[in-house]
Amino acid sequence: MRTRVMYIEDKSGGLTGPGRVGRVTFSKTGATLTYAGRSFQSLKGVGFKANYFDIETGDHYWISGPRRDGADGLYGRITQRGDVDDDVAHEHWRDIRGFESPSREPSVAAQLAPASAHPRTAPDSDGRKHARVAKIVSQQSSKAD
Repeated sequence: MRTRVMYIEDKSGGLTGPGRVGRVTFSKTGATLTYAGRSFQSLKGVGFKANYFDIETGDHYWISGPRRDGADGLYGRITQRGDVDDDVAHEHWRDIRGFESPSREPSVAAQLAPASAHPRTAPDSDGRKHARVAKIVSQQSSKAD
């Protein structure tokens, strides 16, 4: 069976809830996910701020792939060291977040740097996209003046 490291947030108590990063196992057909002894099925787009439900309890969950910037929650909740299962910690911090080890994780304040400090688009192999974006931004700012 196929597995993947994913973010799982409990939505049964409201719009935000406790979240974990852990290894999810997919069923043979991929219709059911299993994590920590619980089985989840898709809400197929009819959930409110949730995309899966627990088959046994009916509780709603937000389950998605973890993001490189750590804002895994539906509302941008930053995943902290204690939110990651021990069995996937090394893979999560190294392969997904891009840190050498969990001990080198930057502070939350560093992750929440001003948007101007982060590029909005990734340049393609020769940097053309970045140059196009810079040209458009400079044209818009000159029109505003």
